[in-house]
Amino acid sequence: MRSGRGLQHFLLFPLIPSFHPPAAKPSNCCAIIRPPRDGGIRYRGLTQDVQILPVDYEIEYICRGNRVIVGPKVRKCLQNGTWTDMSLHSRCCKSSSSSWSLCNGRVWARPPGPPVEGTVLHYSCNAGFLLEGRNLSHCTKLGKWDAPKPTCLWKKKLYIGALFPMSGGWPGGQACMPSAQMALDLVNNRSDILPDYELELIHYDSMCDPGEATKLLYDLLYTEPIKIVLMPGCSGVSTLVAEAARMWNLIVLSYGSSSPALSNRQRFPTFFRTHPSATLHNPTRVQLFQKWKWTRIATIQQTTEVFTSTLDDLEQRVKEAGIEISVRQSFLTDPAVAVKNLKRQDARIIVGLFYETEARKVFCEVFKEKLFGKKYVWFLIGWYADNWFKIKDPAVNCSVENMTEAVEGHVTTEIVMLNPETVRGVSNMTSQEFISALMSRLGGKNPEETGGFQEAPLAYDAVWALALALNKTVPPLKARGRRLEDFNYNNHDITAEIYRALNTSSFEGVSGQVVFDAQGSRMAMTLIEQLQGGSYKKIGYYDSSQKNLSWFGNDVWIGAGPPADRTVVIEEFRFLSQKLFAAVSVFAGLGILLGAACLSFNIYNGNVRYIQNSQPYLNNMTAAGCMMALAAVFPLGIDGHHVHRSQFPVVCQFRLWLLGLGFSLAYGSMFTKIWWVHTLFTKKEEKKERKKHLEPWKLYATVGVLLAVDFLSLMVWQIVDPLHITVEKFTREAPKEDLDVLIQPLLEHCSSQKMNTWLGNTHTHTHTHTHTHTHTLPVNPAPPGVVYGYKGLLLLLGIFLAYETKSVSTEKINDHRAVGMAIYNVAVLCLITAPVTMILSSQQDASFAFASLAVVFSAYITLVVLFVPKMRRLITRGEWQSEQQDTLKTGSSTNNNDEEKSRQLERENRELQKIIQEKEERVSALRNQLAERQALRSRRRPSSGQNQNHNASQPDPKSLLPPPGYPNPPTDNHSFSNSSALYPADSKMSRNHCHNSQIPLLYK
Repeated sequence: MRSGRGLQHFLLFPLIPSFHPPAAKPSNCCAIIRPPRDGGIRYRGLTQDVQILPVDYEIEYICRGNRVIVGPKVRKCLQNGTWTDMSLHSRCCKSSSSSWSLCNGRVWARPPGPPVEGTVLHYSCNAGFLLEGRNLSHCTKLGKWDAPKPTCLWKKKLYIGALFPMSGGWPGGQACMPSAQMALDLVNNRSDILPDYELELIHYDSMCDPGEATKLLYDLLYTEPIKIVLMPGCSGVSTLVAEAARMWNLIVLSYGSSSPALSNRQRFPTFFRTHPSATLHNPTRVQLFQKWKWTRIATIQQTTEVFTSTLDDLEQRVKEAGIEISVRQSFLTDPAVAVKNLKRQDARIIVGLFYETEARKVFCEVFKEKLFGKKYVWFLIGWYADNWFKIKDPAVNCSVENMTEAVEGHVTTEIVMLNPETVRGVSNMTSQEFISALMSRLGGKNPEETGGFQEAPLAYDAVWALALALNKTVPPLKARGRRLEDFNYNNHDITAEIYRALNTSSFEGVSGQVVFDAQGSRMAMTLIEQLQGGSYKKIGYYDSSQKNLSWFGNDVWIGAGPPADRTVVIEEFRFLSQKLFAAVSVFAGLGILLGAACLSFNIYNGNVRYIQNSQPYLNNMTAAGCMMALAAVFPLGIDGHHVHRSQFPVVCQFRLWLLGLGFSLAYGSMFTKIWWVHTLFTKKEEKKERKKHLEPWKLYATVGVLLAVDFLSLMVWQIVDPLHITVEKFTREAPKEDLDVLIQPLLEHCSSQKMNTWLGNTHTHTHTHTHTHTHTLPVNPAPPGVVYGYKGLLLLLGIFLAYETKSVSTEKINDHRAVGMAIYNVAVLCLITAPVTMILSSQQDASFAFASLAVVFSAYITLVVLFVPKMRRLITRGEWQSEQQDTLKTGSSTNNNDEEKSRQLERENRELQKIIQEKEERVSALRNQLAERQALRSRRRPSSGQNQNHNASQPDPKSLLPPPGYPNPPTDNHSFSNSSALYPADSKMSRNHCHNSQIPLLYK
């Protein structure tokens, strides 16, 4: 009993304050500490008067009544004189009643242990149940809970009809369905999102086939329960579902549809998608085309609506950016022909739009056609599996090595489907945490072999977008006395509320910021990747809304850099051979010297009668015209090699004027001579008498008219249609080296807009004008132009006149035969050269050679034929005197060949007249003798009968024969014998007739 009383006394002692002064504390001891309020200290084995406690001694806190200790209950003395856990306070708190059980739910306390003041109880319900009441309850100082225990009630279910493609062209459901289910679990466990409801997913495999999806959509709509929202995948399936959903007042939220056609609000009024439209790739592609300075691209697409719509949008965007789509190929199942066409048309930058299975077929054909390497760049869609080209496909007869080689270096544009930043979004999960959780749900499957792994964040955020939108509709519906569970396919009001809530959605998801545009499409950034060494590397991002390109600069190319968008064409002008130009220039220069010598000769000997009778002023014009034509050879050979492009039109003008006026002056003067010779000396005799006198001014006037016509036509040409440079393009040529270039030969021409009108059909090739347009002149021969037609007629008329006057002889123009010969040569050369130069206009050397040599030969022939005979005559005969000297010396004013012939004929005529006179005298004597003989015979036979008389009156023809040695008389009507015998008185007339008939014969 003593001991018990002493222990009780000891227990109470610490509760009474001690009034003894503290004694000095020995080392290695601990001073007594105060107990907590409403509590005491239990000492073990010590008396009341103890003030210090030894090392390792333990004390225990105790509380009064129904209070319990909170904090450290036992403390131990340490060697440094302190007690353990002094940083933690111990308190005596009242204990609350137990509330540790919850029907259809669970409870847990924080901190763990018996419930005391400060303890917090957390309540939650099992899946499918709704917590009615507060989910937290605090223990107060009074030992009571501040909130009553809640209850767990059944949740109302809202059903989502989903179509996940687990197979087919895009097996995206393999990863998207687990992702969506994971989001549903998190949403259903959130008490702040749809607390009264539970979302449940009813899903089928659409196989990415619209036909299969039609059957499944029928099952979803016509079987219980009612679905409040539809979630399809694949563009073709989404198009079918979205078009039909409007009839059932259903909202459609797609996680994997990129077709631009789905952005049509008139056609799909209730459609939303967390997958951006495929057209979002196009601004990125155009940006890359401009970055790498490509202005020519090609496309190849699978014939489906999504890719056709995407390509139409791309075509519009590249057109606005000044980029040309040179080749556009499509295929349904077999891409072989389309790939061959790309190769044939030299496609270099190729945009491919097709599903993954078709991509393997395309690149197998690409490998076969060698449409890969340093010359080519392929742009593909980025949502294929990372190892899509390594997957064995029975429809592809190429090895993995072949496919890997063919796809190396291609560029993909992919919508950013995973937030690159470490940000916790509405689901309280970062993108990396999401990937880890998804990998756990997939059971360790390889992401590269799991369809839709890249789109899984979009499916996850689609569920969250739907949950948040439904949660947002609860208050406005409740205000109108409606609830989500009241939805049916005829209820338009609830659909309108869900539409408004989705249309205004904006939250941070694992795929980034989730915002919908006016067409219900997701707005997002674009990721740019390149296949380098068999794996995809990020090379940049593009934000189309901000037009901001973030470039990493780690792009790798097989060649020295990005390839050219086409075979590099090097323009190379064709210039005239300088050796040919120099050689012809030498001949032209010598011809000009020859013309100057002939002109000087003609001027110096202008007073010589022989020169005067050749119309020397016209010959001077001929020599001057030949020199002008020869001078035109120099501008004919001048091209871009000698002068700047801006000065070339001036050279063209020199060519035209020198040749035109030179021809008119040289040929016109010769034509004038022939014209007047024909006019004066080929007329009838009576007209000839009136035109024997040729006036010189008429000759000069004729030349002036020809020159004026040429001058006016050239002047009108230059004013109305001036000459300019045209550039002819030839077939491109490949250089000898193995370079990705082609040589584009170019040739400069002098031309005008209406060249055919002036010269005729001068070119038959494609020409590019300096004022930017290209035209192809017709190949069919056109009628000759104004200039060529006029000159041609003049040449033909000159030939005719030269032929007509070839036998005319006149002293007024004594060299007209030489002029005719010169006209023959000039006309033939011109008529041959003009069409030949038209045909050879694309061959600069041949064209120049023909044209220039024709000019040189024509000038040489004309100068030689006209002037060399005159020089020879004057030199060999010494006829260098003037007309006065020649008159004093010879007494005659005629020294030419015709005068000599005339004198010679006169001499011969006089001699013949003497011979005729002698013959006539002899004939007269013989006639007299014959008459006497006949008279003698008549006297000897007087008695002859009538018959004899008759015979006598008609003498025997034999008797009339001349004596031997004399010629027989003629037997015509002018017979001397008949005229003498029958008409003796007319014998003189017969003689005169004979004389007169012989004179013109002799002159001939």
